[in-house]
Amino acid sequence: MLNAVGREIPEELGMPYKGEMLQPSGRAAGHLIKAARPHEKKVLSGIKEAIIKSGLKDGMTISFHHHLREGDYLVNMVLAAIDELGIRDLKLAPSSLNNCHEPVIEYIKKGVITSIETSGLRGSLAREVSGGILKKPVIIRSHGGRPRAIESGELHIDVAFIGAPCADTYGNLNGVDGPSAFGAMGYAMVDARHADCVIAITDNLKKYPIQPISIPATLVDYVVCVDSIGNPEGIMSGATRFTRSPRELLIAELASRVIINSGVFEDGFSMQMGSGGASLAVIRYLSNAMKKRNIKASYGLGGITGPYVQLLEEGLVERFLDVQCFDLRAVESLKNDGNHIEIDASYYANPFNKGCAVNNLDIVILSALEIDTDFNVNVITGSDGTIMGASGGHSDAAYGARLTIITTPLMRGRLPIVVDRVQTVITPGSSIDVVVTERGIAVNPKNKGMEERLKDAGLPICSIEELKHRAEKITGKPDPVQFGDRIVGIVEYRDGSIIDVIRNVID
Repeated sequence: MLNAVGREIPEELGMPYKGEMLQPSGRAAGHLIKAARPHEKKVLSGIKEAIIKSGLKDGMTISFHHHLREGDYLVNMVLAAIDELGIRDLKLAPSSLNNCHEPVIEYIKKGVITSIETSGLRGSLAREVSGGILKKPVIIRSHGGRPRAIESGELHIDVAFIGAPCADTYGNLNGVDGPSAFGAMGYAMVDARHADCVIAITDNLKKYPIQPISIPATLVDYVVCVDSIGNPEGIMSGATRFTRSPRELLIAELASRVIINSGVFEDGFSMQMGSGGASLAVIRYLSNAMKKRNIKASYGLGGITGPYVQLLEEGLVERFLDVQCFDLRAVESLKNDGNHIEIDASYYANPFNKGCAVNNLDIVILSALEIDTDFNVNVITGSDGTIMGASGGHSDAAYGARLTIITTPLMRGRLPIVVDRVQTVITPGSSIDVVVTERGIAVNPKNKGMEERLKDAGLPICSIEELKHRAEKITGKPDPVQFGDRIVGIVEYRDGSIIDVIRNVID
């Protein structure tokens, strides 16, 4: 059947996206009730011993978190131990997977991993999944959709493996101390609360009790100390980068002018900025405008970067709500600044709670791999239809914000970014307000008042169709991707309904 964004969703896959947020019902799921005995030791000799004590068996679900991004050692380390123990047919449910997790391919071939539920995949693993290496389709959830699924019981975690830059002997954990410090532990917090067994793996074991505590010992079953859980330099790879590109700087300047003239840019506004080059440049332009107008932001949200931290240090933002640090300057800020507040992924973006933070956003800057003439956005599959990114918090922040801006070049290489129909819908066009490119700005027709304000400010406004035409005049119209009949990915909207499916690519 066709869903609300015109995608064909097989009935057997579940509820199709209907265009309006589903409403929750029932009660939250819980974890097993356990008790530690007086003076019981939680520190074990190694990962294998912890896996054995956890009771992990064939067919269960294991989870990880991705705060170390491309510097993560944990997933590969744990799967190697699981393989050696002969455990098979596991569901892998990490918050995200990166290029460094290429060894997962071999564990899929061996039958150790038979299904994956995550926010995104990259590199060789993503290409293999796109080609159909998994027996079951990968399930893609947003950063808000994942805690929704966990807390509702839709995704039950048997054993959570949590990489902890600092842990004490009783299982208190934090992410800001030690050689592998990565900052906020927002994704791991949800897993720790709901998994039947929680194994903390650290390279920095301290006496009890440590301070601060991000995840308390009350949620942790076992602690294992290893040589290293990862390289924190890896958290700056991938999406996080600074730009000197004239094109990206022009996009950032235009996006800043959109914000300044939007009617939303006023004292006490709230914002979420992305980690890409253009988004980081927007922060620089906005800071100058804020100083000129004597405007301060009430809070900044999401993954936090060094340029964002500078706004806090200059008093231009009152507080941060931080689910993930994107660089080491942000880690230091979280450790030392009481106005830099660590939150979990459910608080950040779960639509099925009483107050997720994205609901109070005024402004969010987001990116796109593709955007179509209905303003639907794709951030997970490339122009060739292959998985190469992540849903992340894209649909969550776009839904909650009063003003959602997509910043993107009009073309990448010889490929247009504005198209008739995106390969995969992650965020529906109903959540998008403005698209900013270096060759023009398109306003969603639902926002007539916004369009008039931006025209009056002298911004280069055109229709989304005109942006598409401008791109195709230079690049031509690309040949359509050839897909097979097999569904290799199911994309859930943040409420659990199905917004799209990903089919296997035919070479």
